Amino acid sequence: MRRIALGSANEAVAQALAEPGGWPFRTAVLTGPPRSGKSLLARWFAESGRGEALDDAHRLEETALFHRWNRAQEQGTALLIVGGEPPWRIALPDLASRLGAALQLEIGPHPDEALAAELLLAHAQARGLPLGEGAEAYIVPRVERSWAALERVIAEIDRLSLERKAPATHSLWRAGLEAVMGPEEPRLL
Repeated sequence: MRRIALGSANEAVAQALAEPGGWPFRTAVLTGPPRSGKSLLARWFAESGRGEALDDAHRLEETALFHRWNRAQEQGTALLIVGGEPPWRIALPDLASRLGAALQLEIGPHPDEALAAELLLAHAQARGLPLGEGAEAYIVPRVERSWAALERVIAEIDRLSLERKAPATHSLWRAGLEAVMGPEEPRLL
């Protein structure tokens, strides 16, 4: 399992997942931006034996989700329900009231600078892409501070490195940033 990078946007969520004993109705609802690590946190929660995780629950039929909630209550199992971006609108009144009473966890929309640097390195490592010294110091202040943008920049640097058969150095970092953010972006200067 990949290591979970923590920062101000997700640290409180990770702490709450570590101690499900205090959750109301042994249930927590986790939401957050795309690519923010919701699924990774859900896998960590389930694999750690703390309870059951239901990922992409916002895509499930509400009656089926309601039955999963009831089953977890009957078994006394902590249940982490992972939805999409907030707000998550639930039409089924009984389900809405039960999930409304659960612990609400939300990953913040923007990783802080330290977390962004750690995520860049984690994404590069997952791709087997050595970035070279100083990559975080150059890329982090220039990239859009979103979970998805950080991942896209690394994917683009990796693509360029493979295409040009060149190591990921300053020129490829800049080219990757320009490809993702546009060459007119003032932060690239």
